[in-house]
Amino acid sequence: MKYLHTMVRVADLDASLRFYRDALGLEEVRRSEHEAGRFTLVYLAAPGDHDAQVELTYNWDPEAYTGGRNFGHIAYAVPDIYAACRRLADHGVTILRPPRDGRMAFVRSPDQISIELLQQGPALPPAEPWASMPNTGSW
Repeated sequence: MKYLHTMVRVADLDASLRFYRDALGLEEVRRSEHEAGRFTLVYLAAPGDHDAQVELTYNWDPEAYTGGRNFGHIAYAVPDIYAACRRLADHGVTILRPPRDGRMAFVRSPDQISIELLQQGPALPPAEPWASMPNTGSW
C-alpha cells in the first residue's frame, strides 16, 4: 500500500493556487481538465517530495462547501518555521497560531482548510514577532 494524495475541494482555483503554490511554496505536479465532468484537478507537492500530494478539485459549477469535524488538517515539515510564516504573512495569509514555541504554526487556505507547519528537527529559539503574537480565530 502507498499513500497517494489528499483531495480538497476548492471554490476559487486561482485563490487556492496563490495560497498553496505561491504562499505555502508547493509545486504543481500535474493538472487535468475534465470537460465532460466539468472539473479541474491540480496536484501539488512539497519541493523534492512528490510522494505526498494535495489534489485540488475545482468544480466548474459553483457549489458551497462546508467543513466537517472529521477532517483535521494537512501538515508540512519546514526547514525554518519563522521564514515559512514570514513568507505566508508577506502573501497576506493570517498566521492563526503563530510559532511562539519555534516549532508549530497554523494557517488556513482560502477554503478554510487548516494547515499545520512543523519545524524540522528541534524547535528554533523563541523569536519576535512570533513569541508575543496571540492566536487569531480558530485553527
